[in-house]
Amino acid sequence: MSVWKKLVTALKGGANEAAEAVADGQALRILDQEIREAKEELKRSDHSLTQIMAKRKLAEEKVKNLNVSVKEYETHAISANEKGDAQLALDCAQKVVDLRGQMDTEQQYVDQFTASEKTLKQNISQAKANLRRMEQQVDMVKATESVQKAQVAVSSRHMGANSKMKTAAESLNRIQEKQKERQAQMEAASELASDESGGELEKRLQEAGIGGSNASADDELARILGK
Repeated sequence: MSVWKKLVTALKGGANEAAEAVADGQALRILDQEIREAKEELKRSDHSLTQIMAKRKLAEEKVKNLNVSVKEYETHAISANEKGDAQLALDCAQKVVDLRGQMDTEQQYVDQFTASEKTLKQNISQAKANLRRMEQQVDMVKATESVQKAQVAVSSRHMGANSKMKTAAESLNRIQEKQKERQAQMEAASELASDESGGELEKRLQEAGIGGSNASADDELARILGK
């Protein structure tokens, strides 16, 4: 691979890493937005479910009323037949046929609405459960992100503190060494001054009891009186 190809590959890799870093940085914000949008969709789904349930109830009511009418005209047909009015009985029977046809149609609506209602309820329930899990995961991710950021900050400060302590300790050692060196220089200068003045020699002679003026007050008084 040529140098230019390697350079292009490296630039592409760097661009991908930068894009991923931006995406990761916006991940929580994107998740929050997606959760809000999902909640809005669920609200619309709940509204649709409410409409289907209302239509199912209306269809059931129609079926109930039509069934009452069927029974009513069946009774009329029986009464007309008992009175010998065959045409009236036949008309009542035809009415029963029409009503049963309407009732069958409404019952089909009821069955369709009931099936749709059942399916929609299951889907909404599953979606809400998934949304709750997603919210819990997002909360955990946010908490983990906060903890990790705190740990990174503490670690950085700890490393900085260690570095500063190391620097301070090195400075302290240098100061102590300089003080020791200065003390040694002062002691050497004092010894040199004592040697030059002869004070050290006199001190040593006195300590040995040789020479010097060691007369006591009694000796001095005896000398004076002896005169």
